[in-house]
Order: sequence, then structure tokens, then C-alpha cells
Amino acid sequence: MESYISWVTEYPLLSAAIQFSLLGTLGEVLSGVIRSRKLQLSFSPIMLLGKMLVWAVLGIVIKYGFTGMRGFVNGLLEHQMLPAIVSSGIGFAFVLSTLTNVFFGPQMMFFHRLEDNLLERRINFGGIDRALWTLLWFWIPAHTITFALPKEYQIGLASVWSVALGIILGLSAPKSQKV
Repeated sequence: MESYISWVTEYPLLSAAIQFSLLGTLGEVLSGVIRSRKLQLSFSPIMLLGKMLVWAVLGIVIKYGFTGMRGFVNGLLEHQMLPAIVSSGIGFAFVLSTLTNVFFGPQMMFFHRLEDNLLERRINFGGIDRALWTLLWFWIPAHTITFALPKEYQIGLASVWSVALGIILGLSAPKSQKV
């Protein structure tokens, strides 16, 4: 674990990009495998590399978002715009998660969809409403746990949550999306 902590501390953006590139893509692949019920990629190997690049960029955006939103919450606390009871522990984690997912989450999801559209050379925002709902029922609770951990583990866990959400979305896909 010491080498992991050293790596994410010394290379915060690179480590975020690599973790999301691998795990975010894995979540997307697993979702497709579960939906199709076939153990095969639903896109070409070249597209797989493109998706890995999309997730790498998203990892960097998320790293900046996590850092910026932490500063935002600390600023609100400093100016007594939040109750002191949420200045540490699970209260801080919950407020940080809620504000991150309310203020940063929707823009990040639209950015992710824009990246996918550019990669796939199409314009498709279908299902974005379903993606936005995950901010409430999945990401706020998941990131509350994430933000309760030391900072060094937060991006790693967030990328693991991407795998979990991919599995959940694959299992819960509307019948029209299942093959």
C-alpha cells in the first residue's frame, strides 16, 4: 500500500488517468457483456483504446473536481455557511459528496457523453436522464464512503465504483437495451 500511496501522491493526475482508464473502461465493458449476455466486446479493439482515452481524460477531470469541491466545502465552512457539525468525519464526507454530485456531477456526465459522442462520431444524448439519476441513488452514497477515506485512496475507490455501477447498469438495463 505504501507504493500505491507514494504513486498517487507523486503523480496525482497520471494516477487518476490510469486508474479511470482501466477501471472505468472495465465497468463499461462489463455493462455491455451483461446486457448482451455474450462474453465479447461490443466495440472494436481500436474503439476500446478510444474509450480508455476517454476514461483517462475523465479521471483527470474528476481529480480536479474532487480537489475543487473540497476547497468549495471548506470555503463554505470557513464563512459559516454550513453548520460546524459537518466540518469533519462522515458529516463532511456527506456534504462534500452531495455538493460534488449536485454541482459538479451533471456537468461531468454531459462532458463524458460529449466525449463518447466525439469518439463514436455521433450525437446521442439518449439515456442521459437515467445517468443523471445515478447521481442521487448511487454516487452520493458511494462518494460519501469515498470522501470518508484518506485523500490518497479517494480516486482509486471512485474508479472502482465505476466498475460497480457498470455492473449495476448492465443488470438493470431496460429490456429494450438487452439483446
